Amino acid sequence: MDTKKGFTVLEIIIVAIFATLALVLFFVQKSNIDAMQRDEDRKTAINAMYYALEESFYKDHGYYPEFISEENIKVIDPALWTDPLGFNLGDSLSSYSYTPANCNEGKCKEYILKADLEKEDDYIKSNRN
Repeated sequence: MDTKKGFTVLEIIIVAIFATLALVLFFVQKSNIDAMQRDEDRKTAINAMYYALEESFYKDHGYYPEFISEENIKVIDPALWTDPLGFNLGDSLSSYSYTPANCNEGKCKEYILKADLEKEDDYIKSNRN
């Protein structure tokens, strides 16, 4: 009786196909998880800006600024001004935007803070006063 030990070419091909599919699935899921984490980071930054505007700037000045940056809103971590892709608030490619409204001589009564999210609708906060 002559028996050969080892795998057939068909068995090796099937294992290779399953391994490739598993790797593709892994990287697709990892990409989705990474995008969801970037979205959470964006929400955290917008919330920090919102609370800094409401609880610090507005209470001290009685109005909202025409522009926001780490120079006039100093109570938040400076790293939050940069979105997860490395663009600062105000840059044309930034996923963050601040839009003041109803302004007179640099003093505004309203604003909208927005983050463009990858996996969800835009995250928007507006003035509460």
